[in-house]
Amino acid sequence: MSPPYPVEILTLFPGMVTGYLGASILGKAQEKGLLATTITDIREYAEGKHRVTDDAPYGGGAGMVMKPEPLVAAIEAAKARHPGARVLLMSPRGPTFTQATARELVRHEAGLILVCGRYEGVDERVMAHLDGELSLGDFVLTGGELAAMTVVDAVARLVPGVLGNVDSSVTESFEEGLLEHPQYTRPPVFRGVEVPAALQSGDHARIARWRRWKSLVLTHERRPDLYARVVLSKADQKLLARREEEL
Repeated sequence: MSPPYPVEILTLFPGMVTGYLGASILGKAQEKGLLATTITDIREYAEGKHRVTDDAPYGGGAGMVMKPEPLVAAIEAAKARHPGARVLLMSPRGPTFTQATARELVRHEAGLILVCGRYEGVDERVMAHLDGELSLGDFVLTGGELAAMTVVDAVARLVPGVLGNVDSSVTESFEEGLLEHPQYTRPPVFRGVEVPAALQSGDHARIARWRRWKSLVLTHERRPDLYARVVLSKADQKLLARREEEL
């Protein structure tokens, strides 16, 4: 059995992270020895009675900046615990995290060290101790904790054995550049809306056609930016020429 995929999160608010990482699929992955998470309080590496981790910015301005001494000390300690792990700061300056990024990160078996920024940001001198920065998108969060948990969740799902169904991670949205097809469960009719006939047919080929058709249609309607990058096969083109009742 392969060793667990290691992830360490450096944060000023460990309580924000603990509950999420211990629940549901992520919690089960740790119980199975597939994922190993460490949550480190950056304040443990701050000196003085009050363990101060922030200070006013040089040049003036609103807010506070995370000090370099405790943060770098926390990063160095995490690197010692996880040799070779990639150290990434959750920051709006970084490239946008995507499913492709998750696949690339999970292939790095030495694991991840995710640094959660706070306040107006971190002292620029910390950057020399990172492997890079990572963003969730063009918006601002109060801190990096939510972003870090998002990254861990997306990456952990790709660790072999974490998902019960081995096909789950390759049939979800974005894995093929398409949105996932709609899902239905019992009852067959709910408030007058019936489950599509193809899904109730028991015909696996028909079900596969319907799901592919619906993924293509949904992506075209809702994410034309994604659809523009999809290379349609001849089978896809024929499928799109058909109506749902013809599938």
